[in-house]
Amino acid sequence: MPDGWQWDRTLFQGSAAYYERGRLPYAPGFADTLAEALALDGRGRLLDVGCGPGIVLLPMARFFTEAVGVDPDEDMLVEAERQAERRGVTNARWVAARAEDLPAGLGEFQVVVFAQSFHWTDRDRVAATVREMLEPGGVFVHISDLKDPLPEPPQLPLTAPPYDRVSDLVRRYLGPVRRAGQGKLVNGTPNGEELVIARAGFENFQRLVVPAGEVVTRTADDIVAWTFSRSDSAPHLFGDRLKDFERDLRALLERAAPDHRFAERPPATEIRTWRKPRA
Repeated sequence: MPDGWQWDRTLFQGSAAYYERGRLPYAPGFADTLAEALALDGRGRLLDVGCGPGIVLLPMARFFTEAVGVDPDEDMLVEAERQAERRGVTNARWVAARAEDLPAGLGEFQVVVFAQSFHWTDRDRVAATVREMLEPGGVFVHISDLKDPLPEPPQLPLTAPPYDRVSDLVRRYLGPVRRAGQGKLVNGTPNGEELVIARAGFENFQRLVVPAGEVVTRTADDIVAWTFSRSDSAPHLFGDRLKDFERDLRALLERAAPDHRFAERPPATEIRTWRKPRA
């Protein structure tokens, strides 16, 4: 959990409606890559902790008998259920709970996944609990955008989204220290997952990198949705200045691209896995 910060239920309040449109998808084929690496065969159970609107669980569900998504934000779970129905995913269920509430009577799992959510938790406590929830030989999976620098890509066909200027605008409204729910992240979010997970007794670390997809075209509405999908610029943080902020945000985007069209290259997806010992 971030230093000096305490979780509260407003962390992503109001963000669920913007999440799918605003967030870039994980690399195409990440689910098949992970399924092949873990030799998944359609049996067993998947637990997605901090599942949000089902971004990872829904494409992974077909590789399991049952997939369970856990998230403390009930709006995220409503959106996940809506997406599951739209995609015809019938073996998923959704539980409103924090990672710290586990095991929550959910039983045993073959795979437990955290997709850019582990850093919000009491990591040592949660990793130890997950180890107990996994069957012998079960797998702890951490999924994130690849943070390592890559070679300079070819020039984009359109203007790139002005994320730095969007961040500057957010700071003008909300202050220089990153917001998160009712608190602030003075030192950002923690990393070093490898040490935490090894300390919990996992082994056989493996790392996969799934290449990014093609360049995507993004509209001003997409970038607005991206902004409001984030914990540090969730709609509720702006209070009665929300309309002013959105007006200034859209004006910034129009100055950057008068046709309201941007180009962006999604990042590669990094998948790290650890196994619970069989003995």
